[in-house]
Amino acid sequence: MNTCYIACALDCRIDFVKKQGDLVIGADRGYLNLKNQSIIPDIVIGDFDSYDGEIDCGNIKQLPRIKDFTDGEVAIRYGIEKGYKHIRVYGAIGGALDHTIANIAHCAKYTKDGIDISFIDGENALFCISNSRKCFSNKAKGRISVFAYGEKAEGVYEKGLFYTLNNATLYPFIPLGVSNEFIGEESEISVENGVLLIYTSKENFENHLTKR
Repeated sequence: MNTCYIACALDCRIDFVKKQGDLVIGADRGYLNLKNQSIIPDIVIGDFDSYDGEIDCGNIKQLPRIKDFTDGEVAIRYGIEKGYKHIRVYGAIGGALDHTIANIAHCAKYTKDGIDISFIDGENALFCISNSRKCFSNKAKGRISVFAYGEKAEGVYEKGLFYTLNNATLYPFIPLGVSNEFIGEESEISVENGVLLIYTSKENFENHLTKR
C-alpha cells in the first residue's frame, strides 16, 4: 500500500518510514518540519508565506499568494493526481482554528471520494469513514469520539467500547458520540449511510487499527 505523506506548517513529530513507492510532500513551512527530522521530500509545494528560507529540494511547485485553496489542500490534490489513495497529513490540526475546521472538511470530502486520508499531530489523529467500518485491537486505550459530519449518519454501530450503539442515527448538531473509551476489548465502529468523523490518539490510529 503506497502512501502519500504530507507535512504542513505546525510543529509536529513526524516519524513515518518512507517505503519504495511512497510520496513525501512538504507544504510550505512543512518543508522545515521534514528537514528538522532529516526527511527529504519528493516535492515542496507552497506560496511560501510562512517559510522563506533555503529549500534543498530540486522539485518545487511555487503557488501564487492569492488563490482559492490552501497549500495543504493543493498538496492533497497533487497526491491524488499522482494516483495515491492513502494520504497521511501531519502538522495540519490544532493550530489556527479556521485551518483546522477547513482540514476537517477536507477529511470528510476526500473520504467520500474514496480516499483513505487522515490528519495527525504529535498526539492525535482525525479521520473519517463513509459507509464502512474501522476496527481496533484490544490494545487500543484512551478516548475515541465519533461525530456525524455534514448530514445525519444512519446505521451507526459502536461495539467493544464503554458506550455502545446499535443501529443508531447520529446527527451533526447533537454530539452524542463524544468521549467514548476503549475498554481492553476488540472494538468496531461502522456506519451504513453517511460520514463519521473519528478522533482518537495517534498511537491508536497508527498501531492498533486492525481494519483500515
